[in-house]
Amino acid sequence: MINPATGETVADMALAQPGDVDAAVASARAALRDWAGATPAERSAVLAKLAKLADEATDVLIAEEVSQTGKPVRLAREFDVPGSVDNIDFFAGAARHLEGKASAEYSGDHTSSIRREAVGVVATITPWNYPLQMAVWKVLPALAAGCSVVIKPAELTPLTTLTLARLATEAGLPDGVFNVVTGAGGDVGAALAGHPGVDMVTFTGSTAVGRRVMLAAAEHGHRTQLELGGKAPFVVFDDADLDAAIQGAVAGALINTGQDCTAATRAIVARDLYDDFVAGVGEVFSKVAVGDPHDPETDLGPLITAAHRNKVAGMVERAPGEGGRVVTGGVAIDGPGSFYRPTLIADVAESSEVYREEIFGPVLVARSFTDDDDAIRQANDTQYGLAASAWTRDVYRAQRASREIHAGCVWINDHIPIISEMPHGGFGASGFGKDMSQYSLEEYLSIKHVMSDITGAADKDWHRTVFTKR
Repeated sequence: MINPATGETVADMALAQPGDVDAAVASARAALRDWAGATPAERSAVLAKLAKLADEATDVLIAEEVSQTGKPVRLAREFDVPGSVDNIDFFAGAARHLEGKASAEYSGDHTSSIRREAVGVVATITPWNYPLQMAVWKVLPALAAGCSVVIKPAELTPLTTLTLARLATEAGLPDGVFNVVTGAGGDVGAALAGHPGVDMVTFTGSTAVGRRVMLAAAEHGHRTQLELGGKAPFVVFDDADLDAAIQGAVAGALINTGQDCTAATRAIVARDLYDDFVAGVGEVFSKVAVGDPHDPETDLGPLITAAHRNKVAGMVERAPGEGGRVVTGGVAIDGPGSFYRPTLIADVAESSEVYREEIFGPVLVARSFTDDDDAIRQANDTQYGLAASAWTRDVYRAQRASREIHAGCVWINDHIPIISEMPHGGFGASGFGKDMSQYSLEEYLSIKHVMSDITGAADKDWHRTVFTKR
C-alpha cells in the first residue's frame, strides 16, 4: 500500500483469494442466526460502544486515513472521521426504531402485522476515496438491522476498515458478524459479489464496475444496492449571490481533491454572471494550497495514484480540442506524489468529454445558459443523477430546481454537506438505494406479512371461490 503524497510504502497487506471469500461468507452465515435474533436493544448497545471507541480512536483513524489516501488532514479531522463516528452513533439509535404499518384487522376476519427481518449475509464492496466513511455507511445499517457482513475494502486503502472491525470486536460484536477480506476487485470482489452464500450485495464505486457487480449478483438473485458515479451540475441563476456561488464552487469542486462522486463538476451559469464567475473561481483556484496532506494549512492533497493522475491529465489535455479553454491549472506538480493543480475549464461544449464523463479529480468545467428552461435542461443532460445544486435568491426558482433537477440530492445555495439523518443515493447511472438515514436501514431488512385468522371457523366464506362444498 503506497502513500500517494510521497510514493512511500505505508503497509504491506496480504491479498485474499476466492477461497478466503468462501471462509468469510461461511463465518458470516454461522454468526447470522444469533445476531439477527438479538434484541434491538442488545444490538444498539454494541453499536453505541463502537461509536464511543471510534471516537476515542480518532487520532489513529485520522493518521491511517491520511496516509493511505493522501487527503488533507484537515478534511479527515473535521469531516471524514467525526462524520463516521456520528453515523455509527445514529445507527446505534436507529436499531431500536423500526417503523411499520399498524397491526389491525384489515380483512375483518384476520389480524395482519408486519415483521421486519434481517435480509441475511451482506456482501459489501467499498471504494478508496472515503474508506472509513463508506465502510460505516454500508456496514452500520446492516449491523443495526441484524445482518452479518463480509466487506472488501479497496485494495489501495484497507487500513481504517480493518481498524473499524477491530473496534467492533472490542465493542462486543460477536465473532463472525463483521468479516473483512482484503484483495483485488477483479478476483476477490467478483467472487464476493457472485457468491451463492450471500443474500445481498452493496457496492460504492464507478458506474462501469457497479454494472459488473450487479451482473454477478443477478446470477443468484441477490438484492443489490449501488451508489455509483456522478457528474453533478452546479446551476447559478442570474439573481444568485455571486461571491457565495464562487466560494461554493471552489469548495464543492475540490473536496477530497475532486475524488468525490457528488463533487461540483459542471458549473452551468447565467450568461450575465458567467464571465465574473469564471474569473472569480479561477482566481481562488490559483490560490489553493497544494502539498503535504499532514500539514493543516494544506487545502488539496494528491490524487490516489499516478495512473489516476495521468487519466485526469489526459482528459484535461484533450479539452481544448473540443472547444474548452483552460483558465487555470491543467498541470501536474513535479516531485514525489500524484499531485495535480486545481483546474478550471471554461466554454466547454455540451458534447465534450470533460462535460459528459466523470473526471474524478480537481477539475471544474463551466458553460453558460440563456434562461431557466435552458438551465434545467442542461442540468439534466447527463446519464448520472446523484447530486446537484442551485444558486438563487428566488424561492420559486429554488423550488422549481428542487423539483425538476433529476438527482438524489439537490442543495440550494450550498453544495456537499451531508447529515446522518438524511439519505444519500442517486438515480440513473448513479445507482439506486440509499446510504445513511433510516431509509438506508430499510435496504437491509426484509418485510414479512403475518396474517392470522381470528374466527376459528373451519369453513371460511372465501373457500367457495375455489370449490363448492360437497
